[in-house]
Amino acid sequence: MKIIDLSKTVQFNKADPWFMRIKLKNFPHKKSVFLIRYFLNLPKSLFPKKFQGWADDKIVNMGVHATTHIDAPWHYGPVVAGKKAKTIDEIPLEWLFGPGVVINVSHKNDFEEITVADIEEDLEKTGTQIHEGNIVLIRTDRDQLQGQDYVNKGLGMSKEATEWLIDKGVKVMGIDQWGFDLPLRYQAKRARETQNPELFWQAHLVGLEKEYLHMEQLTNLKVLPPNGFKVAVFPLKLKNASAAPARVVAIFED
Repeated sequence: MKIIDLSKTVQFNKADPWFMRIKLKNFPHKKSVFLIRYFLNLPKSLFPKKFQGWADDKIVNMGVHATTHIDAPWHYGPVVAGKKAKTIDEIPLEWLFGPGVVINVSHKNDFEEITVADIEEDLEKTGTQIHEGNIVLIRTDRDQLQGQDYVNKGLGMSKEATEWLIDKGVKVMGIDQWGFDLPLRYQAKRARETQNPELFWQAHLVGLEKEYLHMEQLTNLKVLPPNGFKVAVFPLKLKNASAAPARVVAIFED
């Protein structure tokens, strides 16, 4: 069996927006020695001579959308198709493991929408079919912009393409760029230019009518074939949360 990591390393990145920067604090082994002795009320003589203390770490700040993560229906709105939207801890685990399909749109330019025609063209090229239960990964190769202009560049899933996948029976999809829609600053620029408020969050807002989940900030999709592998995306079980960080992997069985 071969496993490929599709997740970012959780770490501080000054290129992230200030409100999404991750802060981790790493404590060295020796720092814990006194704390452990104090907690247990034991003298140093009763600790093993080889004992140098335990390393420890603390997540000081990390939003649930700050790294590779999966958005629950609750993120898009409180209600989906007239029913209460699921939070991340309510998602059936069966949805989060299944046959993977890669759609390659890396040839498209920044700020272009990903259309149904783009998906159909790539499926025809690779001879891949979409089936119910597939986990669909949208390859843009914009994960290579991490540490650069990662937030402000990229493509965007169109409303129609998102609905098309959902109607095929896809519950979970994901993308290897900062967000699932067009970059936010670009959306704001186009809204000002056109005075059209309907340009925002085309794919996200599909989730108000059709139940689905999407992953953002995936990596390494360029090393995957169009199909023939499984995807596991198990998020942290955060109570009532709109999303959760996830270790997303592709699994190739012998």
